[in-house]
Amino acid sequence: MAKTPDTEVNAAAASGPTAEGLAVAAQRAGKKGPAPVHLWNPPFCGDLDMEIRRDGTWFYLGTPIGRPALVRLFSSILRRDGDAYFLVTPVEKVGIRVEDAPFVAVDVEISGEGTAQDLTFTTQVGDTVTAGPEHPIRVERDADTGEPSPYVHIRANLEALIDRKTFYRLVERGVHVEQDGTSWFGLWSGGVFFRLIPSAELADG
Repeated sequence: MAKTPDTEVNAAAASGPTAEGLAVAAQRAGKKGPAPVHLWNPPFCGDLDMEIRRDGTWFYLGTPIGRPALVRLFSSILRRDGDAYFLVTPVEKVGIRVEDAPFVAVDVEISGEGTAQDLTFTTQVGDTVTAGPEHPIRVERDADTGEPSPYVHIRANLEALIDRKTFYRLVERGVHVEQDGTSWFGLWSGGVFFRLIPSAELADG
């Protein structure tokens, strides 16, 4: 029997008609890559019991969505408005929960050196971006522990948390640069220097 869009939805999503409809709509709207969700302005249809955990795992009705293809479908219709996240099709918009960032950068390809260095990240759903003016890297530090949480911009106000192993690789390529009268430890990519931490704080640590 030939596969239909419905057969591409896992059991968890199939149990909820809204999730099923979103998956089918994502298949129809998406060619290769994300759908043009920024162009759509459908009515808000309520919240869906769907969550993206900090490690990048998608949950529906409390159960992990085990099909990578289905997760990629949902990620292709993801949009952030302010601090809220939605899955958007031409006809409906539903809210979902995101614990930290919606994507996780699980690998980086490093090419070039010094100011000519490029850092190309790959996310858990297969997006690739090269850090630069349109895809900045930023670091937040926990107010209590000082633990860094590094992010890279992926698209349209959506970021990826850079996972620990990838961040350790980046730190090995970090350099100290004087800017605005302060020495910073950071990374070059796409012709931009991204500050990670003041050099003095790094020395103190």
